[in-house]
Amino acid sequence: MPYRILVVDDDTTLRDILCEFLRTQDFEAIPAASAEEGLALIEANNMDAVISDENMPGMSGSEFLAIVRQKYPDTIRIILTGHASLETAIRAINEGEIYRFFTKPCSVVDLAITLRRALQQKELLRESRKLLEITKKQSVLLDSVEDKYPGITKVKTGASGEVIMDEEEGVESFNSILREIKTVLKEHKP
Repeated sequence: MPYRILVVDDDTTLRDILCEFLRTQDFEAIPAASAEEGLALIEANNMDAVISDENMPGMSGSEFLAIVRQKYPDTIRIILTGHASLETAIRAINEGEIYRFFTKPCSVVDLAITLRRALQQKELLRESRKLLEITKKQSVLLDSVEDKYPGITKVKTGASGEVIMDEEEGVESFNSILREIKTVLKEHKP
């Protein structure tokens, strides 16, 4: 499924050019003529990223992206402006926590590359959160097994990594431990 990108700009020609180019890059580009229209669209549809003009009638791009940040913090935010100033950049960064600031006219190729990098980073963060959650669950499970069977999670290994069992421990003892672990795992199955 292609990434969904909201393009907000009151300049119809620029908005259409950006949307058309993004579609050629396998993005689903959705146009909006104002910040208010953009908010309605983002509320109705899950957006992966928002590209917004800074200078629009009514609400500025910085104000719009600040609302997007509050309501949809995982949505990537990029701003475009034809009137770049340090004050505008600082406001956009502070209020909207934007990913990137582009001045008009911008290279649509650079914009597409930036979107891809931002979306890759977003996916990596999502995957990292999933792995962290799995690790936490595994840690809780290991702690539970260790509480029930002290020492069971400790394994003696040799110099080349082989598992070493005491002489009194045999295959049957090892199989018994495995059965106990399986029992504990069944008790903690999600």
